[in-house]
Formats: sequence, C-alpha cells, structure tokens
Amino acid sequence: MGFADNPIITSPFDKPNWHFELDNDGQPTGAKLAGRRESVQVVPVAASRRRSNLQGSLALDDTTGGSRVTTNALVNEIRTHVDQWRALPPSQWGVTPETQRLLLHWRDEDRTRKLFFCQREAVETLIYLTEVAPGRFKRQIEDANAEANPGLYRLASKMATGSGKTTVMAMIIAWHAVNKARRSGSKLFSNAFLIIAPGITIRERLRVLMPEAPDNLYEALNIVPTDMMDGVRKARVVITNYHAFMLRETEQVSKLNRRILGGRDGEKKFTETEGQMIARVAPELMGRKGVIVLNDEAHHCYRHKVGGDEEVLSAEDRREAEQNEKAARVWIGGVEAFDRKIGVRAVYDVSATPFFLRGSGYPEGTLFPWVVSDFGLLDAIESGIVKVPRLPVLDDSIQGDLPKFRNVYEHVKTSLPKKGRGKQAKALMDPQKLDSLLLSAIDALYRHYEKTFAAWKREPELGRPPVFIVVCNNTATSKLVHDWIAGYEVTEGEGEAKQSRKVPGALRLFSNIDDNGREIGRRRTLLIDSEQLDSGDALSDDFRKIAAREIEDFKNDLRRRGDGRDLEKLTDADILREAMNTVGRPGKLGADIRCVVSVSMLTEGWDANTVTHIMGVRAFGTQLLCEQVVGRGLRRVSYEVDPATGHFPVEYCDVLGVPFTFAQQGANVAPKAPPRVTRVRAMDDRVQWAIRFPNVEGYRIVFPRKPLKAVFTKDSALVLSPDNIPMRTEVEPFIGEGFTLDLREHADKLRLKSVIFDVAGFLLREKFRDADGNLEVWRYPELVRITENWFAQYLKPIGGFRPEFLKWRSLAIMAVEKIHRALAASIPAPPDGSEEHGLKLPILNPYNPEGFSQNIDFNTSKTTLFDTRDGKCHLNFIVADQDWEAGFATQLAAIPEVIAYVKNHNLGFEVPYEHQGETRRYRPDYIVRVDDGAPEPLNLVVEIKGLRDGRDAAKADTMAKLWIPAVNNAKVHGRWDFLEFKDIPYDVEARIRAFVRTRMAA
Repeated sequence: MGFADNPIITSPFDKPNWHFELDNDGQPTGAKLAGRRESVQVVPVAASRRRSNLQGSLALDDTTGGSRVTTNALVNEIRTHVDQWRALPPSQWGVTPETQRLLLHWRDEDRTRKLFFCQREAVETLIYLTEVAPGRFKRQIEDANAEANPGLYRLASKMATGSGKTTVMAMIIAWHAVNKARRSGSKLFSNAFLIIAPGITIRERLRVLMPEAPDNLYEALNIVPTDMMDGVRKARVVITNYHAFMLRETEQVSKLNRRILGGRDGEKKFTETEGQMIARVAPELMGRKGVIVLNDEAHHCYRHKVGGDEEVLSAEDRREAEQNEKAARVWIGGVEAFDRKIGVRAVYDVSATPFFLRGSGYPEGTLFPWVVSDFGLLDAIESGIVKVPRLPVLDDSIQGDLPKFRNVYEHVKTSLPKKGRGKQAKALMDPQKLDSLLLSAIDALYRHYEKTFAAWKREPELGRPPVFIVVCNNTATSKLVHDWIAGYEVTEGEGEAKQSRKVPGALRLFSNIDDNGREIGRRRTLLIDSEQLDSGDALSDDFRKIAAREIEDFKNDLRRRGDGRDLEKLTDADILREAMNTVGRPGKLGADIRCVVSVSMLTEGWDANTVTHIMGVRAFGTQLLCEQVVGRGLRRVSYEVDPATGHFPVEYCDVLGVPFTFAQQGANVAPKAPPRVTRVRAMDDRVQWAIRFPNVEGYRIVFPRKPLKAVFTKDSALVLSPDNIPMRTEVEPFIGEGFTLDLREHADKLRLKSVIFDVAGFLLREKFRDADGNLEVWRYPELVRITENWFAQYLKPIGGFRPEFLKWRSLAIMAVEKIHRALAASIPAPPDGSEEHGLKLPILNPYNPEGFSQNIDFNTSKTTLFDTRDGKCHLNFIVADQDWEAGFATQLAAIPEVIAYVKNHNLGFEVPYEHQGETRRYRPDYIVRVDDGAPEPLNLVVEIKGLRDGRDAAKADTMAKLWIPAVNNAKVHGRWDFLEFKDIPYDVEARIRAFVRTRMAA
C-alpha cells in the first residue's frame, strides 16, 4: 500500500518503528522502512523554475546543488543517548524519586488517557539534560544560545501542531513543581513559572495550565498522581502574551509639557521601569528566584543576528520582516528583564515551528540551534496524531510550475487591496470585484465542503458542523472575502432616495443572510481581524438574543476565573473572540460556526479539531508559514484507536492556496464523516441510583503485637528469569576480539543467607514502623524466618537466574510486595476493630475523599453503548469497550437483587496497588449495589477478566486483602465486597445470586 493510500504506519503511543523513505526532494517514495527516521531539517529556498509534478514552489535544494535535506546533528545525538537511558531499568535512571514516579506514571499502560510517545519524549529529553547528564551537552547548548539568547539557558522541543504541546507544558510544570515542593533547597528545580504566548487567544487557551483552574490539565489528563497534586498547587504560574512586556506610560502628559518638564535634558519620559513592568505583568513571581520561562510558539523570540546578511525583500515582505523584528525585540527583551530582576533558571520553547523568521538576520526557516528534541509533521502523520493535508498536484493549465489552486495568491495578488480596510475608500470595497480565480478557488473548495457537511449531517448526534477557514493577507481582503461568502449590506441611491439592502452570501451554507434579505440570528460565518474586533457594529441585537444562554455561560466562566472586567458590559470584541475560541464546541458561542475568515491570527495557536477545509489568500514565502497555516486544520476529530490495526484511522484536511510541499493528494475517496459523538452523563431524574465511593490513596496496616503469620498463595510466587536481568552478555566490536559478561560468576560468590537477611531488613524498613515512625526492630527475627520460607517455596528462578541477585533493590522490592501482601492477609476479615487482631484502614485523598456518579458528564465517539433507560443506572449510557461488557450491563438490569450499578468509565474510581516495585492504579470494571439481606445494601466491586497475568493477580490480591477490608473497617463508606469473573460471564444472574446467597448464609 502506497503512502497516499495509508500514511499511518506506526502507533502514536510507542516509539516509531516504521517510517517512509524520502527522496532528495524530501518527498515520500512510498517505501516503508523499519525503525525511526533520524531528525532532519528541510531547508526552504527559492522556487524551482522547472515544472515538476512532485515539487512545489519551495525547492528543497541548497545553493550549491548539494544535499536537499539537512540533518539535525544535535537532536540526533541527544536522541541516541535518551533512547539508551530510557531503556534502562527505573532504578538506573539517575533521577530523583519524584521524577522517577512521574516518568512511570506517564508511561503507565493502564492509563485511561495514554500520553503520546512524542509528549513523553519531549519531557524525557529535558529531564535527561537537566538531571541525568547535565554536563554532557551543556557546552553545545550554551554555544547555540550565545548569539540569539545571550545569558539565557534555552532549550526547545519541536512538536507538530496537534501533537499536544500544551500537555507537554503541563508535564514540565509538574516535573519542576513536584520536585521543588519536596526538595525546596534544590537549584535544579523551580516552582515559579512564566508562560508567554504570542497573543490573547492563545493566552486564554493556556489557562488550563493554572493549577487552580477547575479544568486544569494536571487533573483532567491525570498528569500527576493524586497525592502529588499538592506540589503542583504550590506552584506560582503566570500566563501572559509577550505584548505585555512593552513598557507603558505611567503618566498621560502632552508633548509640550514633556518638553517643558525636561528642560535642557530634552523631552521628559514617563515610561515605567523594568521593575514596574514585571510587577504589573507577574506580581505573583516577585520574591521568587530561578523562574522557568515557557514559550508557546516562540519563533518570535530571539536577538537579531549580529552582522547577519539582510535579504533583498519586496515592500510587502519588508513590512512583515519589520513586524517580526519588533515582536522579537519585545519578547526576548521581556525575558531578559525578568532574568535581570528576578533570575531565569531556564527557558523552554514548545513549538511546531522553532525557526528564525524573516528579518532575524538568519536565513528564514533556519532551525533554532537550541532545539533538543524533534517530532515533526511527517512523524505526526505517520503515527496518525494529525490529519493528513491534501493539496492540488495537477491541473489542465499549461503555464506555471504549480496547479493554480495550489498558490492562488501568486496569481491574484495584484488585484487585491494592498492595505487594511481602514485605509480603503468604501467605494472600492465591493466583494463582487474580487478576482475570478480567487472566487472560483473558494467555490471549488466549498463544493467539496458541501459533501463533507452532508456526511456529517447524517450523524445527527454529532452536534457540530465541519469548519472551513480562509486566511487572508490583510483586513481589507478579509472583509471582501467574508462579505462575498456570508453576505453584506449595500447602500444605493443618494439623498432621500438613499436606501440599504442586504445581499445574501454566495455560499448558501455559509451565508449569514437568508434569501429574503434578513440576517440569520445565529452566525454561520465569522470574520475575525483587528478592525472587526474594534468596530462598533460587529454584533447584531438578534445575535445577542439568540446566543443569550451561551453568552451567560461565558460570563459565568469568566466569574469562575476571577476576571476583573465588568461582565455586564462585555464588548463585541470579547464575545467575538470567545466565539472564535470555541468553534466546534457544542453548547458554546462558536458551536454553529461553519466558516472563519481571518488574517494572520490563524497562523498561531488557534484551536479547533473540526477544521476540514483551508483556503489561503496570502503570500507564503516559506515552509514555515505553510506549516503554521495548514497546522490549523491538522487536529484530529477522533482519538479512538482502530482495534483491527492498533492505529488511529486516517483523517484528512483539504487545502487550497497554500503551497505546502509535504504530501501529495491522497486517494480520491468520498468525504467521511467523523464518528458520532454521544454525551454520557448522570441523569437528574435517576438520583436514587447514584453511587458513591471512597477515593483511596493508600493503606495503613496495624499489625497486632503478636507473632506474624504469612498466608502465602499461588499469587505469592515470583518468577525471575534473564528477562529481568540478563545473566550472560556477549560484547563485540565491529572488528576485533570480543568477550563475554557472565553475571553468574559473581552470584556464585554471594551467600544466599546474607541476601535473605538483606531482604528481611528491607521489609522491616519499608513496612514496619510504629505510629511515631520508629522501626519495630523486635520483629526482625520473625521477618527473617518468613522471608527465608518465601525464598524456599515461592521464589522461582528460571533460565539460569540466581536468587542471590535479590540483593539488588529493584528485585528486592518485588519480593517485599509479595511477602507483605501475604502478611496482610493474616489479619482476620471482618476484624473486630481492635489492634489486638490487627487493623487495615484506608488513606483517603485529602482534597477529594469521595467520588460520585453525579459528576459524570463527557462526550465519547465509541459506538458500543448500552442504553440504560430500563432503570438501575444513574447514567444515560454505559460505554462498553467490548461487546460482552454491554451484555453484562443488560443482565445486571434484569437481576432483582441488583439495586443500582455503574460502569467505571470516567468515573474516577481507582485502586492503588503495587506490582514489580511500582505503585499503579487499577480501575475495576463495575460497581454494583446489591441487596444481600442485610439492613444496608452491599457495594460490590466487579472485575471481569479473561486471560489473567501477574498484574491481574496483584490487583485481585490487593482488592481482597487490602482495599475491601480497609474501606469496611473505616465504617463510613458503607459495606463493600469484591467479585472477580475470571472468564466471560454468560451466567451473570446465577453467579451474582450464588455470591449473595453465600454472604447471606455467612
């Protein structure tokens, strides 16, 4: 299967194990190669003059005619070391315990929302360079920073749009904050963060990085274990846009008075100092040292290259270069001011395009030399993280190097306004006079959009339309294009005969005016540019009336954030910006928007995963701008893995007018609607079936002051083999003599008895302390006896593995887990509640001690749903991962003894357990409340398991021996028990009744 037919060839959650071969032009050949592609940088230069059906306007050759692809040497070298480090056992990572736990948490296979490999790799690289090998690449990175970031230590992670950069920023903050909270004296970490965005839109989107935000990512995406959230909450996070660094006037004084007050010294300045600017922008960080700066899309942040060659530019390109240079000065100047006044520990860039812009003194598109990790657009497409852009590759014209719809602006630029509409005569602002090539290109893309719209409409529960965006060169063009698409008002006649009428838009699905000339209350097309936001007639009264509920929800959201504005006097600009920010989100102001027309603000950070069509009406001199604009359409609609392939299904975004040279036109397939989205929520009229549960974070076991007894079972066995630690390794050079490492020779020199003593001592230190934290040393002799018994009967070394290797901590932890669970099982259940017989008690989450089914409200694109309208479930649907899970729910509803039930999907019910030295989270399948004849109903935790492995045994062991008795001993969470189905339950009713009868008899 060729590239165009199936671009997704590797899993998004694992290190890429396949990649497509590229030819000298940087284009896929269709050949699929094993392994991961090295990091390469395609350098954009002048357009090729030779017609080619493969090459776009941006040739990928250098001026010498040499290699067309530049290798990112530093990234590749660092990547090699990080790969080797990542493969080590956790005990050899060389990081703090807090960092180790976060790393294990992020790669946990049981996570409800797995993190992408590229997200983990970006943070792992920073961790490696900071904690593991801080000196290995320091000189190279400092040299890379010396010219463009003098005095700053700056690292960049290159990540394709749609690959989850905001999540990576949350992971970075969590890593630093958790470590700083638990080792306050460390100079490696910080709990003060300055997040800098390129604009207001992105700044507002990044509010999810505030730990106190109700929808913060740390909890929403389970970025940190619950017991570590206190460290994140101690962090001070400030989010701003770089424009805030501009020094403001402290006094409004006329120019004449400034001259008078300045006297001989010239005009007196009333500009705030750097210290005043910092106090205004980030008062929360005053007094903190070692700030971590996070730059979102930081291609506007650098110092101009000293002596850099200046390009010969057109007037339009020169204006753009001057704007870039001004933005860069303000951004980097602000960071440097914070460094001078407070101190900046490190600067982290997280960007899809960490390149120098035109006007920087560097060749445009040059990769920042401080980039240390790279997961580019091609990698993201091959792993299915983003949509695949489809572009024109051939038309029937004879002249030109490209299909005309591939680079529309080049053909129509002379007919478009050269300035913003504020400087245009109104008589010239006639949308019907737009170039016919431009209008035909928009219309052609719209005809394809109609098919996509119809396909989505056939899914009535989807609740949102596909989105078509147009990116223009200036505000005059954007206004003309908007009016042609969505309709406009025209004034005819003069004097008393003067009258106005509204003209419907040329594209029916996008028109804001109906065929009778009346404005449609709920807008379909949105114009967003600086002049539209500043105009006083942006919104009609009809719009405000029809969108009243969404506007009120927006105000309530601002109140929750503590917004300082007068919320009863929100401007049109405020409402329009919120509409744009919420395009494609059901129930929000932008929910019904089908088309967005804008200028450059769409090139950076705007989020909407429903974009299916993009029209470019501006200059695209480099791959950088192409990738920024096309990036607005790359976010996937669905993140459900296809069980047949283990990959994401392919999604496309169709693009005209953007001379993007990455991928060719895909197969000519009919537009495919995204999966149906269903809202799953708790129903207010079913509150009698609500289920509550304790949020247990750990267990406290009080062993009786009498001899310990171990209840060993088959789950107490530990099988160790060379898979855990290789016993024999052959080492060979490319040429020369090799040798063999044989660890058995070392093990044979150890005394097994001394290893048993070591494991027993470790068990004592980890698990046996009194209420004051003192070791119960008097237990050591019997722990030695119990440990010796476990070694003799339950340690199973195979393949030549030596039991003496349990002297190593990572293996000793596994032994301690097994022995401790066996000891815990000796405490009677149910106990009499006295310490004489021992006691197990739960440790609850201090911030959220109880979970509740009432809190469930989420959207899912899964199709295996069970409608619970027959009763006994608080939710409207049960989401089933497999067909038999839906069948299980069907049978539960029919069992008389069942009072209520809920599936543990987005419920938040987790059980902490230990396996192979790691603390993990187990999410049982169901909670079922049953009548077992007792005065109080029984809450039954149900797990349904087919094939069972060692981890499943640890889960069941923990539930039966720790969680259930601990929760019941607390006597405040009701009665609980655990039932495990070890095969697919075809006889649910009989087995639950048998379980209930057994309890009733007891």
